[in-house]
Amino acid sequence: MKKNMGSADRVIRIIVALVIGVLLFTGRLHGVLAIVLGVLAAALLLTSLTGRCPGYVPMKFSTHKEPAPAKK
Repeated sequence: MKKNMGSADRVIRIIVALVIGVLLFTGRLHGVLAIVLGVLAAALLLTSLTGRCPGYVPMKFSTHKEPAPAKK
């Protein structure tokens, strides 16, 4: 599968997922909100690790920059 997420997009998603994870593990989030944000953090982490966001596909959106061809 073709990647559609750039480096900055991936780093931001990882940071947000880590912040949510810290809030969950320190007990600052409870109940339904904790479950919803936990699922969101897992999705953000998974998409950042794979470099592909399924939500970008229908919109044909990409933050991934293709490498420049090598000069000869």
